[in-house]
Amino acid sequence: MENDLNNDEQEYPGYSAAMEELEGILSELEGDDPDVDELAAHVERAAFLIRTSRQRIRKTRLQVEEVVLSLDDDD
Repeated sequence: MENDLNNDEQEYPGYSAAMEELEGILSELEGDDPDVDELAAHVERAAFLIRTSRQRIRKTRLQVEEVVLSLDDDD
């Protein structure tokens, strides 16, 4: 069970961890000698991280909007 959690954390990192990983991928790709054998895997991972981060942002925005609306209801 613990391995499943660790795999999930690696596959679905938090927003900050995803941004850090994306920066690392970008740095590697922008380097003088990017590893062509790993290029597709890096691009796929980057796309996954971007999609996941966008979903987290949308979810967070909706949660914040709900909180703000609930504050308006208190008036």
